[in-house]
Amino acid sequence: MIDYIIQPWGTAEHDSESIPPEIEELAKHVMARYDMKVKSMLLITSKPDKGGAIWKIETNKGPRSLKILHRLPTRSLFSIGAQEYLVNQGARVPKLIPSKTGQNYVEAGGKLWIVTEWIEPLIQTSKIDVEGAEALCYGLGEFHRHSRGYVPPFGAKHANRLHRYPQTYRKIITKIGWFRVLAKTYFDQPASKTLLSMVDVYEQQAIAALEKLEHSPYASLVSKGELHWGLVHQDYGWSNGQQGPGGIWVIDLDGVAYDLPIRDLRKLITSTMDDMGVWDVNWMRRMIEAYHQANPIDPDLFEILLIDMSLPNEFYKHVKEIVYSPTTLLNQELETLLQRLEKSDATKWPALQELGKNSKIRIITKKRYYSNNIPVKKEIVPDWNTDKKTDRKERSLDRKLAKKERKRVREIDKKERKRIRETNRQNRKIKKKGE
Repeated sequence: MIDYIIQPWGTAEHDSESIPPEIEELAKHVMARYDMKVKSMLLITSKPDKGGAIWKIETNKGPRSLKILHRLPTRSLFSIGAQEYLVNQGARVPKLIPSKTGQNYVEAGGKLWIVTEWIEPLIQTSKIDVEGAEALCYGLGEFHRHSRGYVPPFGAKHANRLHRYPQTYRKIITKIGWFRVLAKTYFDQPASKTLLSMVDVYEQQAIAALEKLEHSPYASLVSKGELHWGLVHQDYGWSNGQQGPGGIWVIDLDGVAYDLPIRDLRKLITSTMDDMGVWDVNWMRRMIEAYHQANPIDPDLFEILLIDMSLPNEFYKHVKEIVYSPTTLLNQELETLLQRLEKSDATKWPALQELGKNSKIRIITKKRYYSNNIPVKKEIVPDWNTDKKTDRKERSLDRKLAKKERKRVREIDKKERKRIRETNRQNRKIKKKGE
């Protein structure tokens, strides 16, 4: 069993409530390496297509979470270090439980496993009123602010998306060109005609967004570096940001990476507008204001947010899978979805234009600051007009955070470094066997 290597055991559509018996045995082996007595374990969900799983375990020390991190161990080490850092900074993320050896994880089956505290109760904020979206955005801003200054532990694979925006935009332009070819090639499929009638418009939107990005403050913003900006979650939403003790708790940090913080905010806003079927400038503005209270957005960063929202993100997200199976995915369901997108897109541009009027002025907040949806601090008026004094304070904070984190990294003992080197050697052996 010790030699068993975890591999994907199904597809994304596979039953997520069952796992191979070998993995259940590994889970018992992992739990035995923690100072706790496990009374029961309940599989919450799994990722058969990736090789991940989460259990709720009842122990003599209260409920806890057991999780397989499905990524490579070096990449998982990056997110584990981030989770520890965020907890130490006061962020509302679950605390990691150390194993008997003092490590924050156990390696088994070629993956890293973690045990964390189980936060109760956690409740999804409301999707049907703007107050729920505001609470979620405020929690996101808190998360981003606390992540600034993070330095990954020795041996972790660096996850940095700061410099990838132009590449991402070009990829979307290229893929939309592929959509055109597929729609022509499989023209007899239900969605092909509608898709073909739309690709030119969305291709031009993507090209225009890239041109704006290239003439924006993007380059100067990313030059401030990783420690200045901190981490993004990459999968933040109503499931991974939930109301709990004291405010919004952020869970499932597997995919955290360095990036401009507005990337998470953009995804949250555009997906919300997509779900609503209409771009509501009042909702968008209030979501941004709520975020701005927790983690202020300066005018240059706001400009990048607007540019990133102008990209045809939702169109690309819904259509991109057709390249894998055009004969099955260019179906009636996609046809209906495309018609809905077209109607929604008609409301997008007036909303973005109206929102853009705030790019050079203050955003005036009224009542937010969320702790269980109750305002707990006095009303303020955030000022977007940054000055040299503010910049000096921010740089000083960055240096202090970096110094503190470098000290923490240096304190990793020789035994840990040796263990990580051995892990890397084992990973190389596993990779060679797979080849």
